[in-house]
Amino acid sequence: MGRRLLAESPAFAARIAECERALEPWVPYSLTGVLQGTEDVDWTRVDVIQPVLWAVMVSLAEVWRSYGVRPAAVVGHSQGEIAAAVVAGALSLADGARVVSRRAQTIQGLFGRCGLASLALSEADTRALMSEVEAGEVVVAAVNSPVATVVSGPPPQIQEILVACAERKVRARSIELNYASHHPSIDAVTGQIAEDLAGVTPAATDTAFYSTVAAGRVETGTLTPDYWAMNLRQPVRFLDTVEALIRDGYTTFIEASPHPVLANAIHETDETARPVPTLRRDQDTLDQLHLALAQAHTSGVPVDWTPLYPAAPGLVDLPTYAFQTERFWPAAGAAGANGWPAGVMRCCRSWWSWPTGRWC
Repeated sequence: MGRRLLAESPAFAARIAECERALEPWVPYSLTGVLQGTEDVDWTRVDVIQPVLWAVMVSLAEVWRSYGVRPAAVVGHSQGEIAAAVVAGALSLADGARVVSRRAQTIQGLFGRCGLASLALSEADTRALMSEVEAGEVVVAAVNSPVATVVSGPPPQIQEILVACAERKVRARSIELNYASHHPSIDAVTGQIAEDLAGVTPAATDTAFYSTVAAGRVETGTLTPDYWAMNLRQPVRFLDTVEALIRDGYTTFIEASPHPVLANAIHETDETARPVPTLRRDQDTLDQLHLALAQAHTSGVPVDWTPLYPAAPGLVDLPTYAFQTERFWPAAGAAGANGWPAGVMRCCRSWWSWPTGRWC
């Protein structure tokens, strides 16, 4: 997750170092050590994966910024909203680190109580399926696109949903997260989360913040401790939020993550939208980043190429055309009236029979 970019990109490495210092009061591991693979951690623990992923997302946004790409608006999915708030300037790096770490530590205590599954169905069709299966404790956790919905609930009932999907030939898969999120079971800890985050102070910013809790643009002053508790409890209205962004004129969506997980959902929501992934799984190199920059450039995003090409461009002579230098003489044959080959005479007669006048 960003290991090679950490070695190749000074901008990424510098921001990761800042994130590591911000996380130090809250986590027992070294962020750099985790990314480099020198520190052994349990990747199934939410209090490991979420802070690390937050740091990578924040640092990828800084890499884009180093190439002159600054967001006019931000949107995050579930815990991605914490990174989005930092990128927008609505949360300080220290507050962002505190929110993601303390919240993850709290929900680690709910490990195993709920599972998640992604269904290739609309929200309405998902709710109809839930009624048929009678999975009473399963709820809609996220609506990602017109044909992508996530459900959350006790693992046995999630399994029933998956079996029902298989019987109906509906594409569905389990999401490898074994903790409660966007589910009523979170109600037991929302008060504790808000209390743990007391003192977190949001700031005003010129960058528009679109909330997947409110399904639209909100003032960043609303991103209080209570908001971050509700972000974990309420369903993720990603579809509605992307539609709001598109209505407001936003067309290009840069996904600052180690692997694109929302690009398809954005395209399914609006075929004219242009999602741009940053990295891909096992492709966390500068070469992949440069491909992302090129895709953003061709989508109309202004990119500062100076970090890649610091010297002023110069004009160079292009090579001449590579002529084959083969000769094609008329084949020997019967001569015409003036001694030329008959084929040439026909060509000349055709040429001179064209009308005279202005040539262009």
